[in-house]
Amino acid sequence: MATNCWTTAAHALDYLARADRIPHRTEGEAAVLAQVPFGAKRILDLGTGDGRLLALLKCDRPQAQGIALDFSATMLAQVSARFVGDPTVKIVNHDLALPLPQLGVFDAIVSSFAIHHLSHERKRSLYQEIFDRLIPGGIFCNLEHVASPTPNLHRQFMETIGYSVEEEDPSNQLLDVKTQLGWLRELGFADVDCYWKWLEMALLIGIKP
Repeated sequence: MATNCWTTAAHALDYLARADRIPHRTEGEAAVLAQVPFGAKRILDLGTGDGRLLALLKCDRPQAQGIALDFSATMLAQVSARFVGDPTVKIVNHDLALPLPQLGVFDAIVSSFAIHHLSHERKRSLYQEIFDRLIPGGIFCNLEHVASPTPNLHRQFMETIGYSVEEEDPSNQLLDVKTQLGWLRELGFADVDCYWKWLEMALLIGIKP
């Protein structure tokens, strides 16, 4: 079983310190922004971290009601500070390892580098919960850390983003793109594809018919 370090402040703060230096991350975020409709009324951000992706989405969608969901006390403090005084954003303390709370339905559900910390079984059940919480025509965008085909490619990726394999987050439970896209199709999502990819960073998208 993977060790989840995200309850510790040191781990969360170390990630935030490195996040802006991850190569090509902004390209993946731009791909998310290009797919979420400008008219989206409700957006759920799963594993929001410091709220970075939700804040980017709201730049062009200021009318959207956002829900930022995370369970790390450090991240919750960061996202609370980011959206202080913004009545359009609600912050929810919740562990994605548990079934999603009843928060209504959404035009868009997004996630950025969070779901790969879950067991594979939980990933699939979470995808079902996401499908159930989207309106018809709603979009799911998962900007994710995915598995490489070989250990050598994994090592190269880790070195490229400034980590050794020994420094890898023990919370990681990486899964390949093909399997996850297959799950989304099986669950009923349409127009499922990998919309952007750079090494172990990929944007997986599905639309609820």
